[in-house]
Amino acid sequence: MLRIVSWGAAVSVVAVLAGTYAYTKFAGSGDKFADCRVGAVAGGGGAIGGPFELVSETGETVTDKDVITGPTIIYFGYTFCPDVCPLDNARNAEAVSILAERGYTVKPVFISIDPERDSPETMREFTDVMHPDMLGLTGSSEQVKAASKAYRTYFKRHEPEEGDEEFYLVDHSTFTYFMQPDVGFVDFFKRDESEVQMADRLQCFLDKS
Repeated sequence: MLRIVSWGAAVSVVAVLAGTYAYTKFAGSGDKFADCRVGAVAGGGGAIGGPFELVSETGETVTDKDVITGPTIIYFGYTFCPDVCPLDNARNAEAVSILAERGYTVKPVFISIDPERDSPETMREFTDVMHPDMLGLTGSSEQVKAASKAYRTYFKRHEPEEGDEEFYLVDHSTFTYFMQPDVGFVDFFKRDESEVQMADRLQCFLDKS
């Protein structure tokens, strides 16, 4: 069965974020990270990120404080995603590996927005393929919705075809968020940035932290 992700949903989220937070390019505004940004959130990024409680790939209940203990990149998606999530997570993993070669440590995190199918075991199998340090998180529907709301992400499940309930798609936003424990939300990365571009910008942020 061919499964595809709706790009319309992602485009809509871009438009909402742009309209809500008014992304503008700027420098010399007192933002120590200004030189690292492609776009910046007018008024700061305080509205993105916040407390969450989820279940780790090892079955433990964890909070944002347990997860974001250092520089961390966070991506929301699901393991049954046919192409977008594997590609984006592979890009994130490669960027982390590039940074490790340069002497920097960044934790890659993958949060499921499909808790019905993404058990902790499923998340662990997925992340183990992607990167040894990638952490998979899932949880109840309520926990996942709360985390998604905190990060202003979008997702919507499509109803499966009759007789094929196991296979369904989930539209979702595709941003990767860079978080630091002492800063909170730092910046986001769109999926058209390469692993090298992502690593370079992350290094810029880390050097200025």
